[in-house]
Amino acid sequence: MNKYIIPLILAVIFIGTIIFYYSGRDTSSTDQTDSTAQTTEPSSNVKTENGKQIIEINAWGGYSPQETVAKANIPTIIRVTTNKTFDCSSSLILPSLRIQKSLPQSGTTDIEIPTQKSNASLRGLCAMGMYNFKIKFN
Repeated sequence: MNKYIIPLILAVIFIGTIIFYYSGRDTSSTDQTDSTAQTTEPSSNVKTENGKQIIEINAWGGYSPQETVAKANIPTIIRVTTNKTFDCSSSLILPSLRIQKSLPQSGTTDIEIPTQKSNASLRGLCAMGMYNFKIKFN
């Protein structure tokens, strides 16, 4: 009986850690899109304010959504929202634009990016390269 207690305790701790990690997470915006489908319509996380396109990205345990479709040839802002973000996704890099931002643990950070041409894509990633997202411009 005693030889089963330690593995049982370790299993409970492991499962508890996983449940704790995912318990506060909003999974509604992490739906994966079919990568084979070609769409020209902006994603649901893209809106227009004051003549600028706003792309909303959440940073917590990665970036969500991981793939976004946006309009090309209009001024664009990437609006990154953090909520108690303590992992490496709080350090955002847009390598092709040579932009690096340290995000606050909680809050919103606007990153203005140059107007992107049609068929361009932009990749964002964390400082460790573990998490990433992609924006396609049509």
